[in-house]
Amino acid sequence: MPSVMLRKREDGKLLFYVAKKDLEETIESLEFDSPDKWGGEVVLGDGSRYYFDVLETPPKLPLTLQAKRL
Repeated sequence: MPSVMLRKREDGKLLFYVAKKDLEETIESLEFDSPDKWGGEVVLGDGSRYYFDVLETPPKLPLTLQAKRL
């Protein structure tokens, strides 16, 4: 599972970055995005899908975590 970094762009959209692949894409959808549940499956702008563990609250960004490619 690669380590990925999530951060917010100036326009408020989330960016998904995988350093080893030099991949940086905008997150188009996030499975859970509420105050009590955040994360799950993400779909990137290029159509690829990844999964990271669901967190109990939205994190402070930037954040590095482990993600699994689906």
